[in-house]
Amino acid sequence: MKIAVIGAGAMGGATVEGLIKGQQFKNEDITVSDPSQQVVDKFAKTGVSVTTDNKLAAASADIVCVVVKPWLVERVLKDIKPELNPKKQILIVIAAGVKSENIQEWLGEQCPSLFLAIPNIAIAEMASMTFIVPVNASENETQTVVRIFDEMGHTLITDEQHLAAGTTLASCGIAYAMRYIRAASEGGVELGFKADDAKKIVMQTMKGAVELLEASGMHPEQAIDLVTTPGGVTIKGLNEMEHAGFTSAVIRGLKAGAK
Repeated sequence: MKIAVIGAGAMGGATVEGLIKGQQFKNEDITVSDPSQQVVDKFAKTGVSVTTDNKLAAASADIVCVVVKPWLVERVLKDIKPELNPKKQILIVIAAGVKSENIQEWLGEQCPSLFLAIPNIAIAEMASMTFIVPVNASENETQTVVRIFDEMGHTLITDEQHLAAGTTLASCGIAYAMRYIRAASEGGVELGFKADDAKKIVMQTMKGAVELLEASGMHPEQAIDLVTTPGGVTIKGLNEMEHAGFTSAVIRGLKAGAK
């Protein structure tokens, strides 16, 4: 099976890096298409097929993955439309806010089995949270797409109505998590640690929190209760954060992103 990734910018490039690290495809069965010669040259060194011709990439693949900015999706799809084979190909579109009905309208009878997908940039490290919306696909095709993205993290099949919420919670959410890491690291410097040490401390602490919740199945508040001694420093720190609107700020940020 061959896959083509059309658009190798931040998200597309991260997706290609994940595919290269995975076992679902051999490097020679991955095609990267991008207008930037610098991007093409970068991936050529990994042994994948490269081109600046989107039509060529689409024609040679069993799975066509379009990963471009939302305002470019229509142009790219109409460009590759003559090369698409609705009977033999799967089309995956990774672009926030692009509706399936629009994609089907642009492609008409040339629209292959369609999936909307929203991963995050951690896909490059096989640690993405990816949302998948099957549109006009069979169960076997859905299993194929889920298997590809499962290898690069975790997937959740959802409906199109919830895709915007998933985008802000996980795709935008990774930036929110990084902002916490930055803030906590700066706090660590103020407490006396060197910047690199503070960042390592915060990252390992976050990693430990995630692994603890995954292993135990506890609600975060249950785990917090294990740490908050009555009258202790942890509850004092948490309360100060809440006085500054920590939980409210996070929820408001997520809701703003979903809009």
